[in-house]
Amino acid sequence: MNTFTESLSTALALMTSFDAMLAGIVLRSLAVSALACLLACSAGLLLGAWLGVARFRGRGAVLALLNTALALPSVVVGLVVYLLLSRSGPLGFLGWLFSFKAMVLAQSVLVLPVVMALVRQTIEDADRSHGEQFRSLGAGRLMRSLILLWDERFALLTVLIAAFGRAISEVGAVMIVGGNIDGFTRVMTTSIALETSKGDLPLALALGMVLLGVVLLLNVLIAVLRRIRKRLDNAAPSALHAGQGALS
Repeated sequence: MNTFTESLSTALALMTSFDAMLAGIVLRSLAVSALACLLACSAGLLLGAWLGVARFRGRGAVLALLNTALALPSVVVGLVVYLLLSRSGPLGFLGWLFSFKAMVLAQSVLVLPVVMALVRQTIEDADRSHGEQFRSLGAGRLMRSLILLWDERFALLTVLIAAFGRAISEVGAVMIVGGNIDGFTRVMTTSIALETSKGDLPLALALGMVLLGVVLLLNVLIAVLRRIRKRLDNAAPSALHAGQGALS
């Protein structure tokens, strides 16, 4: 029996026996990413929708910066958050460095531009198709953005799921600001890197399979939401028509 087969067998045993260490790491990872996405999406939905309908001087530069932030490496985000939270940094008084809160903050900063960019593109495309009708009926930017947010709710749900996948699969930022402390700040991605370097391949492989399972589940949810949206679009009038009726 080779190393891979042995590691796979032991990894499956850890998963089926609900190993306490494995479960703790998985639950901590889910909690960090869920809270980070909640914070990032709360701001990202509003800011992205505003950017989708707003027209102002310098908008092109703002969008260029936003698109640049999409490609920002997670280690750079981790470094910036580390400097902010360090004892000599402007947020050092919070005492969050190497804590659960620091990891949530780092992932929130990492996910926020992803949410903003995808929401902005979705709302802008919808506004390009239907915005002229709303403007002719006297709808302002706020009303247009709210109606479009509701009408594109299923597309935006896929954005939120994609953001969660981005958060839970990243390793650089949480390792820098969390310190990968056993039992406190160790999550799936950082544990995989650590256990592989230590030679504990079964635990690393078990965590890798769980992570792949989470990502697979997220993709299934996205596919289901797209099918639901198509069925609803075919079965009933969209919220855009309802909004047009209310405005008229």
